[in-house]
Amino acid sequence: MRVLVVEDFEVLARSLGTGLRREGMAVDVVLDGTAALERLAATRYDVVVLDRDLPGVHGDEICRRLAHGRSRTRVLMLTASGTLEDRVHGLSLGADDYLPKPFAFAELVARVRALGRRAAPPLPPVLVCGDITLDPARRTAARAGRRLELSPREFALLECLLAVPGLVISAEELLERAWDEAADPFSSAVKHTMHRLRAKLGDPPVIETVREAGYRIGPA
Repeated sequence: MRVLVVEDFEVLARSLGTGLRREGMAVDVVLDGTAALERLAATRYDVVVLDRDLPGVHGDEICRRLAHGRSRTRVLMLTASGTLEDRVHGLSLGADDYLPKPFAFAELVARVRALGRRAAPPLPPVLVCGDITLDPARRTAARAGRRLELSPREFALLECLLAVPGLVISAEELLERAWDEAADPFSSAVKHTMHRLRAKLGDPPVIETVREAGYRIGPA
């Protein structure tokens, strides 16, 4: 899941970014509305965690533009403006969810995951290909009944492949979906992570490298 955190209080913004990355998400962080619009124009995000009272461009305007542009990006407003009137107004602008501050981080994670499922094309609750199963909600994966101990990046790559079994996904798309702005687009991060994922999946191999195209997964 690719998430953009837009929050002008830097300590909170960085803390949210760190926490969501530990939950296996690819997270970019910006501190004002102008930077948020620039990122949204360049990158496809599943969810935006959006403060309302932002410098530059107000959070309400960002939300309005996403709604009018029929963006598939889901908006979670995260703000100190927590009255009933504030919540109704935020939702009327096109926000998909509204969480007032202060908040429990576990609830934020649950809401972001729920919005991420709505942003993506409909998928079964458990992804299956041959003897491999992956449950995105429980963050578990197994092969032939054997639980796989995967890192967040390995889990993300496997989830991307299982979402479109038999189809090729380029390394560039995998990098965009499973990493964040800190990733070097010219690095071999995808290749190295894929190598570790294959080793953990074991034999017979199920992930194929398609020359000059990318990777695909299929039954062994």
